[in-house]
Amino acid sequence: VQLQAFGGGLVQAGDPLRLSCAASGGTFSTYVVGWFRQAPGKEREFVAAINWSGGRTSYADSVKGRSTISRDNIKNTVYLQMNSLKPEDMAVYYCAAKRRYYSTGAHYTGESDYDYWGQGTLVTVSS
Repeated sequence: VQLQAFGGGLVQAGDPLRLSCAASGGTFSTYVVGWFRQAPGKEREFVAAINWSGGRTSYADSVKGRSTISRDNIKNTVYLQMNSLKPEDMAVYYCAAKRRYYSTGAHYTGESDYDYWGQGTLVTVSS
């Protein structure tokens, strides 16, 4: 599976932004997909995850209530809609896929839980 994250850019604090993770190859529609981010000088951290059907999602406390993860299995794409962006949201955002077929849960928050990674997309938030 090859993953490509895009949609990052420069936004102002309070603005919304939607990131996309497009996949090719494999059986992406059956996998758990997660978003992670890494700010300068910090470790990569979990942001959100979604199970294969979209019926289960999980979020980091830092983005809960401001972000929505969703997927379109026909387009092999997972989205991360982020609203009310804050300067502390500025980071390189990565999408990742876990090769667990038809998982009923989305509770995979560790980097080691995931098998495939895309390149990152940079989100810059100006205050």
